[in-house]
Amino acid sequence: MSLFQALYVYFLQPVLSLLILVIFIRVIMSWLISFQIINLHNRFVAAVWQISGALTEPLVAPIRRMMPPMGGMDFSPILLLLALYFVRDWLLPGLVFGTLRLF
Repeated sequence: MSLFQALYVYFLQPVLSLLILVIFIRVIMSWLISFQIINLHNRFVAAVWQISGALTEPLVAPIRRMMPPMGGMDFSPILLLLALYFVRDWLLPGLVFGTLRLF
C-alpha cells in the first residue's frame, strides 16, 4: 500500500464520513429547532449547534451565495452532501487506486 492509499484509507475517507455525519446532524437539528422540539436554551443543544455550525458553515456558505432563493428552503446542505459523496466514493478512490475512468 502506497502512502497516498494509506492516507486515503486511514485519514481522508474517515474525515469525509465524519463531515457527512455532522451535516446530517446539523440539518436534523435545524428541523427540530424550527418545529420547537428542541431549543437553544439547553446548553448541550447550543453546544452541538455551535460546533456543527463551525464545521459546516464554511463549506455551505459559498454554495448558499451561488444558489438563488428557493422559497425559504435551503438546499445548500444537500448539494454539499452530494459533492462530498462524489468525492469520497468516486473521485478519491479513483485517483488513489488508479481506477478513475471518466467515460
